[in-house]
Amino acid sequence: MRFFSLLTIGCLLPVFTFSQAVDNAAPARSISDDGYFRLAYENDYFAARDYYYTQGISLQFVHPGLYHFPLSKLLLRPKTSVMQYGLAVEHNAYTPQDYTRSEIQQGDRPFAAALFLKTFAIATDTVKHQRITTSLSTGIIGPGAGGNEMQTGIHKWTNNPKPEGWHNQVANDVVLNYQLNYEKQLFSLRNYLCVSADAMARVGTLSDKANIGLTVMGGYFALPFSANAKRKFRLYAYDHPELNFVAYDATMQGGVFDHDSPYVLSGSDVTHIVFRNNWGVVMQIGNLYLEYFQTFLTKEFNNGIDHRYGGIQVGVGF
Repeated sequence: MRFFSLLTIGCLLPVFTFSQAVDNAAPARSISDDGYFRLAYENDYFAARDYYYTQGISLQFVHPGLYHFPLSKLLLRPKTSVMQYGLAVEHNAYTPQDYTRSEIQQGDRPFAAALFLKTFAIATDTVKHQRITTSLSTGIIGPGAGGNEMQTGIHKWTNNPKPEGWHNQVANDVVLNYQLNYEKQLFSLRNYLCVSADAMARVGTLSDKANIGLTVMGGYFALPFSANAKRKFRLYAYDHPELNFVAYDATMQGGVFDHDSPYVLSGSDVTHIVFRNNWGVVMQIGNLYLEYFQTFLTKEFNNGIDHRYGGIQVGVGF
Protein backbone atom coordinates (compact mmCIF):
# COMPACT_ATOMS: atom_id res chain seq x y z
CA MET A 1 0.00 0.00 0.00
CA ARG A 2 2.84 2.40 0.78
CA PHE A 3 4.29 1.88 -2.70
CA PHE A 4 1.02 2.85 -4.43
CA SER A 5 0.55 5.78 -2.04
CA LEU A 6 4.00 7.11 -2.93
CA LEU A 7 3.28 6.84 -6.63
CA THR A 8 0.02 8.72 -6.15
CA ILE A 9 1.78 11.46 -4.18
CA GLY A 10 4.52 11.70 -6.81
CA CYS A 11 1.91 12.33 -9.48
CA LEU A 12 -0.18 14.81 -7.46
CA LEU A 13 2.38 16.79 -5.47
CA PRO A 14 3.63 18.99 -8.34
CA VAL A 15 0.09 20.32 -8.66
CA PHE A 16 0.44 21.78 -5.16
CA THR A 17 4.14 22.59 -4.67
CA PHE A 18 6.30 21.62 -7.44
CA SER A 19 16.16 18.89 -7.78
CA GLN A 20 19.14 19.85 -8.90
CA ALA A 21 19.35 16.21 -7.97
CA VAL A 22 17.02 15.20 -10.81
CA ASP A 23 19.26 14.87 -13.89
CA ASN A 24 17.61 14.61 -17.31
CA ALA A 25 20.61 15.76 -19.35
CA ALA A 26 21.96 12.22 -19.95
CA PRO A 27 21.50 10.87 -23.51
CA ALA A 28 19.72 7.78 -22.19
CA ARG A 29 16.86 10.09 -21.13
CA SER A 30 16.47 11.84 -24.48
CA ILE A 31 12.97 12.60 -25.74
CA SER A 32 13.20 13.67 -29.39
CA ASP A 33 9.76 15.27 -29.75
CA ASP A 34 9.72 19.03 -30.33
CA GLY A 35 7.51 19.39 -27.28
CA TYR A 36 6.78 17.19 -24.26
CA PHE A 37 5.79 17.00 -20.62
CA ARG A 38 7.81 14.83 -18.23
CA LEU A 39 7.36 14.02 -14.55
CA ALA A 40 10.32 12.61 -12.61
CA TYR A 41 9.84 11.23 -9.10
CA GLU A 42 12.81 10.04 -6.99
CA ASN A 43 12.53 8.53 -3.52
CA ASP A 44 14.86 6.44 -1.39
CA TYR A 45 11.91 4.17 -0.60
CA PHE A 46 12.62 2.48 -3.96
CA ALA A 47 15.92 1.32 -2.42
CA ALA A 48 14.44 0.44 1.02
CA ARG A 49 15.97 3.52 2.70
CA ASP A 50 14.62 6.67 4.32
CA TYR A 51 17.44 9.18 4.88
CA TYR A 52 19.84 11.63 3.15
CA TYR A 53 18.35 12.42 -0.29
CA THR A 54 14.85 11.37 0.65
CA GLN A 55 12.82 12.71 -2.29
CA GLY A 56 13.06 14.68 -5.53
CA ILE A 57 10.32 15.83 -7.90
CA SER A 58 10.64 17.52 -11.30
CA LEU A 59 7.86 18.63 -13.63
CA GLN A 60 9.36 19.46 -17.02
CA PHE A 61 7.85 21.22 -20.06
CA VAL A 62 9.62 21.51 -23.43
CA HIS A 63 8.23 23.60 -26.31
CA PRO A 64 9.75 25.60 -29.23
CA GLY A 65 7.89 28.70 -28.05
CA LEU A 66 10.09 28.84 -24.93
CA TYR A 67 12.79 30.25 -27.20
CA HIS A 68 11.18 33.61 -26.36
CA PHE A 69 11.17 33.05 -22.58
CA PRO A 70 13.32 35.88 -21.11
CA LEU A 71 15.72 33.64 -19.15
CA SER A 72 16.34 31.47 -22.24
CA LYS A 73 18.41 34.34 -23.65
CA LEU A 74 21.03 33.62 -20.98
CA LEU A 75 21.60 30.08 -22.30
CA LEU A 76 23.85 28.78 -25.10
CA ARG A 77 21.91 28.58 -28.38
CA PRO A 78 24.32 27.62 -31.22
CA LYS A 79 22.76 28.18 -34.65
CA THR A 80 24.23 24.97 -36.09
CA SER A 81 22.39 22.70 -33.62
CA VAL A 82 18.90 21.29 -33.27
CA MET A 83 17.42 23.17 -30.30
CA GLN A 84 14.96 22.22 -27.57
CA TYR A 85 13.86 24.78 -24.95
CA GLY A 86 12.32 23.90 -21.61
CA LEU A 87 11.22 24.86 -18.12
CA ALA A 88 11.18 22.62 -15.06
CA VAL A 89 9.87 23.15 -11.54
CA GLU A 90 11.96 21.05 -9.14
CA HIS A 91 11.82 20.23 -5.44
CA ASN A 92 14.17 18.08 -3.36
CA ALA A 93 14.52 17.23 0.32
CA TYR A 94 17.30 15.86 2.55
CA THR A 95 17.40 14.50 6.11
CA PRO A 96 19.90 12.89 8.51
CA GLN A 97 19.78 9.13 9.09
CA ASP A 98 17.31 9.42 11.96
CA TYR A 99 14.61 11.91 10.97
CA THR A 100 12.52 11.11 14.09
CA ARG A 101 14.89 12.88 16.53
CA SER A 102 14.14 16.52 17.31
CA GLU A 103 17.61 17.47 18.50
CA ILE A 104 20.50 18.43 16.23
CA GLN A 105 22.48 15.36 15.16
CA GLN A 106 26.10 16.48 15.17
CA GLY A 107 28.21 15.06 12.36
CA ASP A 108 25.18 13.96 10.33
CA ARG A 109 23.54 15.57 7.32
CA PRO A 110 21.30 18.54 8.18
CA PHE A 111 17.64 18.75 7.21
CA ALA A 112 17.35 20.77 3.99
CA ALA A 113 14.94 21.40 1.12
CA ALA A 114 15.16 23.38 -2.12
CA LEU A 115 12.50 24.60 -4.57
CA PHE A 116 13.40 26.26 -7.86
CA LEU A 117 12.59 26.97 -11.49
CA LYS A 118 15.04 25.58 -14.03
CA THR A 119 15.26 27.18 -17.48
CA PHE A 120 17.21 25.02 -19.94
CA ALA A 121 18.23 24.65 -23.59
CA ILE A 122 19.39 21.44 -25.29
CA ALA A 123 21.57 21.92 -28.39
CA THR A 124 22.18 18.72 -30.40
CA ASP A 125 24.80 18.73 -33.17
CA THR A 126 23.78 15.79 -35.37
CA VAL A 127 26.89 16.12 -37.57
CA LYS A 128 29.46 15.95 -34.77
CA HIS A 129 27.24 13.65 -32.66
CA GLN A 130 27.44 15.83 -29.59
CA ARG A 131 25.13 17.82 -27.37
CA ILE A 132 25.41 20.87 -25.11
CA THR A 133 22.80 21.52 -22.43
CA THR A 134 22.78 24.73 -20.42
CA SER A 135 20.44 25.53 -17.54
CA LEU A 136 19.73 28.35 -15.09
CA SER A 137 18.10 27.54 -11.74
CA THR A 138 16.41 30.24 -9.63
CA GLY A 139 14.58 29.63 -6.36
CA ILE A 140 14.93 29.13 -2.62
CA ILE A 141 16.58 26.76 -0.15
CA GLY A 142 15.25 26.57 3.40
CA PRO A 143 11.86 26.47 5.18
CA GLY A 144 10.30 28.42 2.31
CA ALA A 145 10.81 25.38 0.07
CA GLY A 146 8.26 23.39 2.10
CA GLY A 147 10.34 20.30 2.88
CA ASN A 148 8.85 19.93 6.36
CA GLU A 149 5.27 20.10 5.14
CA MET A 150 5.96 17.75 2.24
CA GLN A 151 7.67 14.98 4.23
CA THR A 152 5.29 15.27 7.21
CA GLY A 153 2.27 14.99 4.90
CA ILE A 154 3.68 11.98 3.05
CA HIS A 155 4.56 10.14 6.26
CA LYS A 156 1.12 10.83 7.70
CA TRP A 157 -0.54 9.52 4.53
CA THR A 158 1.66 6.40 4.43
CA ASN A 159 1.42 5.78 8.20
CA ASN A 160 5.14 6.22 8.84
CA PRO A 161 6.91 7.95 11.78
CA LYS A 162 6.56 11.73 11.89
CA PRO A 163 9.74 13.71 11.04
CA GLU A 164 10.74 15.73 14.12
CA GLY A 165 13.89 17.61 13.19
CA TRP A 166 12.84 20.04 10.48
CA HIS A 167 13.04 23.01 12.87
CA ASN A 168 16.83 22.52 12.61
CA GLN A 169 16.89 22.75 8.81
CA VAL A 170 19.16 24.95 6.68
CA ALA A 171 17.92 28.58 6.76
CA ASN A 172 16.23 30.37 3.86
CA ASP A 173 18.60 31.52 1.14
CA VAL A 174 18.68 32.23 -2.57
CA VAL A 175 19.13 29.52 -5.22
CA LEU A 176 20.91 30.84 -8.31
CA ASN A 177 22.86 28.25 -10.29
CA TYR A 178 24.18 27.98 -13.85
CA GLN A 179 25.04 24.58 -15.33
CA LEU A 180 26.73 23.35 -18.50
CA ASN A 181 26.56 19.73 -19.72
CA TYR A 182 28.53 18.34 -22.66
CA GLU A 183 27.95 14.89 -24.20
CA LYS A 184 29.80 13.24 -27.07
CA GLN A 185 29.04 9.94 -28.80
CA LEU A 186 32.10 7.66 -28.82
CA PHE A 187 30.75 4.52 -30.44
CA SER A 188 27.50 3.13 -31.83
CA LEU A 189 26.33 -0.12 -33.35
CA ARG A 190 23.30 0.65 -35.46
CA ASN A 191 20.31 1.12 -33.14
CA TYR A 192 21.40 -1.49 -30.58
CA LEU A 193 24.39 -0.05 -28.75
CA CYS A 194 25.64 3.45 -27.98
CA VAL A 195 28.55 4.62 -25.82
CA SER A 196 28.99 8.29 -24.99
CA ALA A 197 31.13 10.42 -22.68
CA ASP A 198 29.89 13.41 -20.72
CA ALA A 199 31.08 16.23 -18.51
CA MET A 200 29.30 18.80 -16.37
CA ALA A 201 30.20 22.04 -14.57
CA ARG A 202 27.86 23.89 -12.17
CA VAL A 203 28.39 27.16 -10.31
CA GLY A 204 26.15 29.19 -8.04
CA THR A 205 24.67 29.46 -4.57
CA LEU A 206 23.15 25.97 -4.30
CA SER A 207 25.96 23.80 -5.58
CA ASP A 208 29.44 24.19 -7.07
CA LYS A 209 30.64 20.97 -8.66
CA ALA A 210 31.89 19.25 -11.80
CA ASN A 211 31.78 15.68 -13.04
CA ILE A 212 32.85 13.34 -15.80
CA GLY A 213 30.96 10.22 -16.81
CA LEU A 214 30.19 7.52 -19.36
CA THR A 215 26.83 6.27 -20.64
CA VAL A 216 26.30 2.82 -22.16
CA MET A 217 22.92 2.13 -23.81
CA GLY A 218 21.90 -1.32 -25.06
CA GLY A 219 18.64 -2.49 -26.60
CA TYR A 220 16.48 -1.11 -29.40
CA PHE A 221 16.39 2.70 -29.71
CA ALA A 222 17.07 5.72 -31.89
CA LEU A 223 20.60 7.06 -31.51
CA PRO A 224 20.24 10.17 -29.31
CA PHE A 225 22.73 12.23 -31.35
CA SER A 226 21.43 11.32 -34.83
CA ALA A 227 19.44 13.44 -37.28
CA ASN A 228 16.74 10.77 -37.36
CA ALA A 229 16.22 10.31 -33.63
CA LYS A 230 12.48 9.68 -33.77
CA ARG A 231 11.31 6.10 -33.44
CA LYS A 232 7.86 4.78 -32.57
CA PHE A 233 9.09 2.05 -30.23
CA ARG A 234 12.16 1.89 -28.00
CA LEU A 235 13.18 -0.55 -25.30
CA TYR A 236 16.64 -0.37 -23.78
CA ALA A 237 18.71 -0.42 -20.60
CA TYR A 238 21.46 2.00 -19.68
CA ASP A 239 24.23 2.47 -17.15
CA HIS A 240 25.79 5.84 -16.31
CA PRO A 241 28.76 5.88 -13.89
CA GLU A 242 30.23 9.28 -13.07
CA LEU A 243 32.84 10.87 -10.83
CA ASN A 244 31.80 14.09 -9.06
CA PHE A 245 34.13 16.79 -7.78
CA VAL A 246 32.28 18.83 -5.15
CA ALA A 247 33.46 22.27 -4.05
CA TYR A 248 30.32 23.47 -2.24
CA ASP A 249 26.86 22.11 -1.41
CA ALA A 250 24.35 24.41 0.32
CA THR A 251 22.13 21.48 1.35
CA MET A 252 24.96 20.43 3.69
CA GLN A 253 26.87 23.69 4.28
CA GLY A 254 24.04 26.23 4.32
CA GLY A 255 23.35 29.13 1.97
CA VAL A 256 25.84 31.72 0.75
CA PHE A 257 24.12 34.79 2.24
CA ASP A 258 22.31 33.61 5.40
CA HIS A 259 24.70 32.15 7.97
CA ASP A 260 22.14 31.70 10.76
CA SER A 261 21.22 28.07 10.09
CA PRO A 262 20.79 26.09 13.35
CA TYR A 263 23.21 23.47 12.10
CA VAL A 264 25.35 22.86 8.99
CA LEU A 265 28.46 20.91 8.06
CA SER A 266 31.77 22.67 7.50
CA GLY A 267 33.63 22.53 4.21
CA SER A 268 36.15 20.12 5.75
CA ASP A 269 33.28 17.73 6.60
CA VAL A 270 32.15 17.46 2.97
CA THR A 271 33.48 14.65 0.77
CA HIS A 272 34.88 16.40 -2.29
CA ILE A 273 35.08 13.35 -4.59
CA VAL A 274 31.89 11.29 -4.88
CA PHE A 275 31.15 8.35 -7.17
CA ARG A 276 27.61 8.04 -8.53
CA ASN A 277 26.12 5.29 -10.70
CA ASN A 278 22.71 5.47 -12.30
CA TRP A 279 21.16 2.58 -14.21
CA GLY A 280 17.69 2.12 -15.59
CA VAL A 281 15.28 0.65 -18.11
CA VAL A 282 13.42 2.82 -20.63
CA MET A 283 10.44 2.04 -22.85
CA GLN A 284 8.92 4.42 -25.35
CA ILE A 285 5.73 3.59 -27.19
CA GLY A 286 4.73 6.28 -29.65
CA ASN A 287 4.76 9.53 -27.69
CA LEU A 288 4.79 7.85 -24.26
CA TYR A 289 8.06 7.67 -22.30
CA LEU A 290 8.43 5.35 -19.27
CA GLU A 291 11.52 4.80 -17.11
CA TYR A 292 12.47 3.00 -13.92
CA PHE A 293 15.93 3.61 -12.44
CA GLN A 294 18.19 3.09 -9.44
CA THR A 295 21.04 5.32 -8.23
CA PHE A 296 24.03 4.54 -5.98
CA LEU A 297 26.12 7.24 -4.25
CA THR A 298 29.27 6.92 -2.19
CA LYS A 299 29.29 8.94 1.04
CA GLU A 300 28.91 12.71 0.62
CA PHE A 301 30.36 13.74 4.01
CA ASN A 302 32.96 12.34 6.41
CA ASN A 303 30.59 10.60 8.84
CA GLY A 304 28.17 9.54 6.13
CA ILE A 305 27.55 6.19 4.50
CA ASP A 306 26.80 5.08 0.95
CA HIS A 307 23.28 5.80 -0.24
CA ARG A 308 20.81 4.38 -2.74
CA TYR A 309 17.56 5.67 -4.15
CA GLY A 310 15.36 4.95 -7.14
CA GLY A 311 12.58 6.49 -9.15
CA ILE A 312 10.29 6.64 -12.14
CA GLN A 313 9.84 9.02 -15.04
CA VAL A 314 6.75 9.45 -17.20
CA GLY A 315 6.77 11.64 -20.30
CA VAL A 316 4.30 12.48 -23.06
CA GLY A 317 5.44 14.03 -26.35
CA PHE A 318 3.43 16.20 -28.70
